[in-house]
Amino acid sequence: MSRTRTALLAALALVAGASGTALAVAPADVGTAAIPCTVDYKVQNQWDTGFTTAVTITNNSAAKSSWSLKWSYAGNQKVTSGWNAKITQSGTAVTATNETYNGTLANGGSVSFGFNGTYSGTNALPATFTLDGVTCNVDGGTDPTDPTDPTDPGGSTKVDNPYSGAKVYVNPEWSAKAAAETGGSRISNQPTGVWLDRIAAINGVGSGMGLRAHLDAALAQKGSGEEVIQLVIYDLPGRDCAALASNGELGPTEIDKYKTQFIDPIAAILADSKYSSLRIVTTIEIDSLPNLVTNTGSRPTATAACDTMLANGNYVKGVGYALNKLGAIPNVYNYIDAGHHGWIGWDDNFAASATIMKQAATAEGATVDDVHGFIANTANYSALKENNFTINDSVAGKSVRESKWVDWNRYVDELSFAQAFRNQLVSTGFNSNIGMLIDTSRNGWGGSARPSGPGATTDVDTYVNGGRYDRRIHVGNWCNQSGAGLGERPQASPAAGIDAYVWMKPPGESDGSSSAIPNDEGKGFDQMCDPTYTGNPRNGNNLSGALPNAPLSGHWFSAQFQQLMQNAYPAL
Repeated sequence: MSRTRTALLAALALVAGASGTALAVAPADVGTAAIPCTVDYKVQNQWDTGFTTAVTITNNSAAKSSWSLKWSYAGNQKVTSGWNAKITQSGTAVTATNETYNGTLANGGSVSFGFNGTYSGTNALPATFTLDGVTCNVDGGTDPTDPTDPTDPGGSTKVDNPYSGAKVYVNPEWSAKAAAETGGSRISNQPTGVWLDRIAAINGVGSGMGLRAHLDAALAQKGSGEEVIQLVIYDLPGRDCAALASNGELGPTEIDKYKTQFIDPIAAILADSKYSSLRIVTTIEIDSLPNLVTNTGSRPTATAACDTMLANGNYVKGVGYALNKLGAIPNVYNYIDAGHHGWIGWDDNFAASATIMKQAATAEGATVDDVHGFIANTANYSALKENNFTINDSVAGKSVRESKWVDWNRYVDELSFAQAFRNQLVSTGFNSNIGMLIDTSRNGWGGSARPSGPGATTDVDTYVNGGRYDRRIHVGNWCNQSGAGLGERPQASPAAGIDAYVWMKPPGESDGSSSAIPNDEGKGFDQMCDPTYTGNPRNGNNLSGALPNAPLSGHWFSAQFQQLMQNAYPAL
């Protein structure tokens, strides 16, 4: 239950009169502009011996380049850990000062931070706050369930499925690119993910929108209903250790930079009470944790980079830290990336991946309660549902699992994988009400090449290859795949255990360049994006299946966008 500071305290200004007397100027009904600062102190969660609090300061006086907020407790409360502020305590007196990245506080601007604390007996709310020595009032009211309190914004309670009954944010930058394409207006109103894939993206790259601009636009789209905004949190140290096209800006050891310059500033913005009415869905660090299972040690697919990230623990620490900081914000819904069936659907990878995800979800102060669910097939191409064969079929005495395409995998499509992996995650210790998302942005596989029925039953490979919708050369191919199409349109609650089908990867944005392109984005050249590349153990030494003439990852790829529309299933 969220509690807020009860009383509205006037800011007292003592003005020395000509006679030397002090006049208390404190009209209780002055407008906000006359009050130098407001403080919203919310106890978001409280248990027998501890509590979690979110604090938002709004500055109504001259702009500041640094700030210091002070208050005192009436009881024995002790701050044990905090985020987005440097918090110290001496006896009952607490001081919170800005971090290096959130010292600027404009007139009318707000900044938010939070902390955990302990107490015994009662946890009374502080009576007075001062910002840089000036007394603030307290914005807020009593218990948010109290209908007689007109000042409380109502708090935020997590819903079981954030997509249920909600609109989803249409990114105006992606929408404009899609609408500019011939035929693109058919899908330019679809919601897609906003990718925070480097530190600079938080404030906006070049003239592009930053995180606050997207959140403000989401509020504008929201109207009086519910609105989801989808964010991809994607900048781990040593990111994507098994691929080069999606390498990031941070080196393998730069975990502290990831925490303080990437996650902390994002958390500070998302915690702003201005955005408390949005449902903020985060996709946490794609292409990370499963690599620690599948591409390390003695595996034939192992890479030195993945061995490094397993040894130093920074994937686990980074994901844990992100879950902890973002999960503390009441209207944030964290979904961990869960790979796809063609990556972790094999017996060797399935349970082991769930185990490493549980390890990350309980690292760096995180708990399983910080995980709302998982997302499968992010930015990948695996078919949602293969209707022309099942994993249980046999042809000429051989199981479908023995076919070259399935290659002993337990799953043939994303829906069956996501539902089964959800069960595995629950049995590994995640909450039983977790939901799954499936990225269907590019897994439609429609068009003239889509089989209309099962393959011939002459042998198991003919049967599978003749009937499968997924036309990739190999299930391990992941870069700008030739023949792919838009998949199911985004929708809530489409199947049991599935919170939504989403377009987390914006269609038309490249997976990586077909040849090396110098850039300042930390993006390397990966041969899997070269259509002439003949492969490696991770794709069975097959051709890459990539489209030619592709730009850097994340950059607009018109030819791919046109192909995705042409091969959409369901058709446009």
